[in-house]
Amino acid sequence: MTAPDEMPGRAEVAFTRRGSATGRMRNEIEVAMVRPFGERFALATDEGPFHGDATAPPPLAPFVGGLSGCPVTQIRAFAKRLGVTVTEPDVECRAVWDWARAARVHETAPGSFAIDATLSSPDPLEAQRAPIDAAGRGCILERTLGRANTVRRRLRTPDGFVDA
Repeated sequence: MTAPDEMPGRAEVAFTRRGSATGRMRNEIEVAMVRPFGERFALATDEGPFHGDATAPPPLAPFVGGLSGCPVTQIRAFAKRLGVTVTEPDVECRAVWDWARAARVHETAPGSFAIDATLSSPDPLEAQRAPIDAAGRGCILERTLGRANTVRRRLRTPDGFVDA
């Protein structure tokens, strides 16, 4: 079930990810979409000289790449469905985090996220806004960043998982 018209009225979208350390700071990652249909992707991450050897992009690169790729894909798809002529959509994403030394480690916090779209379209400005607005509501990453989230961290022990 991959075509939009074949999807049910509501569906759960779920991904899993497994990462294994394979170098000083390099990670081999398998990402899988498990619902509403199955797809698998292989990625690698590493840190630059700050922590690692720069053998792959740092973990934030795929995150920010997704934050720009998601809306540009949605703009194209929704423009077609809304009858808006759009050619060569371009999305620029800027993501900024605060970083602070905390004893022997560091801590981070989100600073700001901005998504700017450029469209080539003969349609009026209001019509051009429609697929951008729809993309903002349809992009899972943007919606995730737009609300408070809780992330649960656990540690596997011989007796099962414990909160970490």
